[in-house]
Amino acid sequence: MATRSKANSSTKQQHQQLSYISVPSQIIHSLSSSSLQSLLLSPKKSSRSAIRLSSLIKNPRFLLLFLFLFALVGTLRIGLDLDPILPFSPIPCGGATGGAGFPAVEAVGFPGNRTTVVRDGFWGQPDGMGYKPCLTFSSEYKRWSKDVTVERRKYLMVVVSGGLNQQRNQIVDAVVIARILGAALVVPILQVNVIWGDDSEFSDIFDLDHFKKTLADDVRVVSSLPSTHLMNRPVEEKRTPLHVSPRWIRSRYLRRLNKEGVLLLRGLDSRLSKDLPPDLQKLRCKVAFDALKFAAPIQELGNKLAMRMQSKGPYLALHLRMEKDVWVRTGCLPGLSSMYDEIIYEERKLRPELLTARSNMTYHDRKLAGLCPLNALEVTRLLKALEAPKNAMIYWAGGEPFGGEEALLPLTREFPNLYNKENLALPGELEPFTNKSSILAAIDYIVCEQSDVFMPSHGGNMGHVIQGRRAYTGHKKFITPNKRQMLLYFLDTSLPESEFNSVIKELHQGSLGQPELRTEKVGRDVTAFPIPECMCNTSTRTRP
Repeated sequence: MATRSKANSSTKQQHQQLSYISVPSQIIHSLSSSSLQSLLLSPKKSSRSAIRLSSLIKNPRFLLLFLFLFALVGTLRIGLDLDPILPFSPIPCGGATGGAGFPAVEAVGFPGNRTTVVRDGFWGQPDGMGYKPCLTFSSEYKRWSKDVTVERRKYLMVVVSGGLNQQRNQIVDAVVIARILGAALVVPILQVNVIWGDDSEFSDIFDLDHFKKTLADDVRVVSSLPSTHLMNRPVEEKRTPLHVSPRWIRSRYLRRLNKEGVLLLRGLDSRLSKDLPPDLQKLRCKVAFDALKFAAPIQELGNKLAMRMQSKGPYLALHLRMEKDVWVRTGCLPGLSSMYDEIIYEERKLRPELLTARSNMTYHDRKLAGLCPLNALEVTRLLKALEAPKNAMIYWAGGEPFGGEEALLPLTREFPNLYNKENLALPGELEPFTNKSSILAAIDYIVCEQSDVFMPSHGGNMGHVIQGRRAYTGHKKFITPNKRQMLLYFLDTSLPESEFNSVIKELHQGSLGQPELRTEKVGRDVTAFPIPECMCNTSTRTRP
């Protein structure tokens, strides 16, 4: 930056227009400020220098030497994978570090498009069995759309709460409820998050124009109530029961909505049944996978970070749930030391209302039931058993782990190339999103979704949303830790490592993102398991 400032200053003094070229930072560091300035501002060389250069070029020995050196450098680059302009410096050899003690990323150029490469082993992808997205609605649905999409008498307002992925799920259901009631949908209101204090609005996170256009044939979406309805007293429902059916919604709200013109719903999380008629399930998929596109500044930064990970080849994304509030809410312990466990235990005793897991179960019972997040040691052992390469590039998403860097040590010792958004981003890139937890979660989502392999350390909304998205876009590898079955082997200290690895690998043969029918288990969400309602098998293979 100092170099460019000097060049600009000199330009003003000499009244000249200058152009700049992008130069890799390693080259910039090897030049002094004065030498770089001389490259940019030096006048043309004298004719004498040109004559000398001309005579050298005509010399056959010079040409042979030049060709030999050029060929040698090319051979070394291919054979030794010399890559001086790529951003990552492996941790054992790294110098400067970024946030959380991880390697800093230098301000250099990154590749544009990624080449598709067929891989096997850990990076191998599951067989998608010919399943493709298919959102063909029935003729009855299309006929009713003509009335619903021009609706101007009935309006549905919704207030959605929680973190980003909870909000996404509620927005999906809000669109479906608007369709069930034949009402226009006012752009959902995002409730200020009481934990993180994020006051982002819908259009701060999502592309509102895209949302409206994508759903134009399904539901009329408006930015605000029209003036004709501003004075109406809305029908308000603060607590809708869990898993209600379309019939329940119509019988509960339709008559009053027709009378008052406005219905206000709050707390939609898991209120709408997971088992809906096929057209409404397809609408759920259309909202989740097509309509809810992130706003341009978020999408652009997320894509940049993903490209920086991709610049070294395939990468794994982990969603680590190791924050303090997660250990408190789940009734589990981090397992770092007795001191950390005691802190969690005391916090839970002071605030028992935070406990979301079954209160009559001990920590050990929860652990064996697969209800606890995996800690860094368990994640590490699982990845090693699944043959993740030691030099694998890993992006981890999530909040600050309870215990800080110490909590991640088992992972960083075995897999040193560990990055998150803080140390991938260049200076200033994350500043516009300070204290915007939902937007930061959206950036995590984009980098995780574009990874070659994804694995969550615990269930939850983000894991389910990414699971469905990866299935819908071609069944990209998604590792679902089989916690209930594998933890018994984790606790068996007498088991040789080779045998442990073999057992764990066998347990996960069917948990790598292969196609699964939503209908095989009760209560599955179509946005996590889009087969069979939203994806069709176009091949002649048998169903999964």
